[in-house]
Amino acid sequence: MNVLVTGGAGYIGSHAVRRLLAGGYGVAVLDNLYRGHRGAVPDGVPLIEADLRQTDVVEQALAEHKIDCVMHFAALAYVGESVTEPLTYYDNNTAGTVSLLRAMDAQGVRRLVFSSTCATYGEPESMPIVETMPQSPINPYGWSKLFVERVLTDYADASKDFAFAALRYFNVAGSASDGSIGEDHEPETHIIPVLLNVALGKVPKMTVFGDDYATPDGTCVRDYIHVEDLVDAHAVVMDALKPGEQRFYNLGIGQGRSVKELIDAAREVTGHAIPADKGPRRAGDPPMLYANADKIRNELGWSAKITDIKQTIETAWRWFEANPDGYGAK
Repeated sequence: MNVLVTGGAGYIGSHAVRRLLAGGYGVAVLDNLYRGHRGAVPDGVPLIEADLRQTDVVEQALAEHKIDCVMHFAALAYVGESVTEPLTYYDNNTAGTVSLLRAMDAQGVRRLVFSSTCATYGEPESMPIVETMPQSPINPYGWSKLFVERVLTDYADASKDFAFAALRYFNVAGSASDGSIGEDHEPETHIIPVLLNVALGKVPKMTVFGDDYATPDGTCVRDYIHVEDLVDAHAVVMDALKPGEQRFYNLGIGQGRSVKELIDAAREVTGHAIPADKGPRRAGDPPMLYANADKIRNELGWSAKITDIKQTIETAWRWFEANPDGYGAK
């Protein structure tokens, strides 16, 4: 099977590329390199430097590489930025996917695995989050992804044989276990990389946004899934998809870790003090968000292998220590 990985030069997409190569799949990458890194794409893997909204270029890539399935990671993913630049997010994330689907339709590519998000649920009234809960995003990023889910559903209903899966991620963390690739964002907003940048001396301190939540230690609790587990789930789902199927799965480990737990674990893993100051709560931060991932386990037998947060941080630290400037000029 030949797979086109959109956003394959980004954090999650680059890990997916390696998982697919290890599984014996043919792989091509399409990425505009706006926030991706050429150095994250393995030697020998074709890289089409293009934007999803260039429908004709995408169509040509599908044809040239004889693509059977698309893994679609290409998206902008900063919640705060989506609030200040909503049109950019709807244009890139939603309209970009429509362009991709037009290209796929023209080339007869009938299978897609979509990188969705738990942000489509908004602020659920209870935990853990299950797939049947109402979806009511609280920011344009979440809406841009939910609109894609709607587009995929309508397109699949109309075409009958088009199959897709929408995988709703929780907090993705960690790096490749061998340290070959990792996380490199600018700006960096994910908590584990921020903690590790403090440990490296690149950031003076960590700010804890609120310590008076209704959680065991007062800090926010989130579900952290290791990136290698996440991309493994994509391959499992891709192989299971049959013509006309529509699948929706949460991807998480099914338990939460608090900000304080992450700070303590990062201090232990790195051996650095990692100064942390208390800051005010951020608007819209729910106290707890974690997944119920029973559906994918029951239907496909998949579950996360890495559930120890220290193990996840260890893989990230391996990358950050060896690559303090990220991909740099790679």
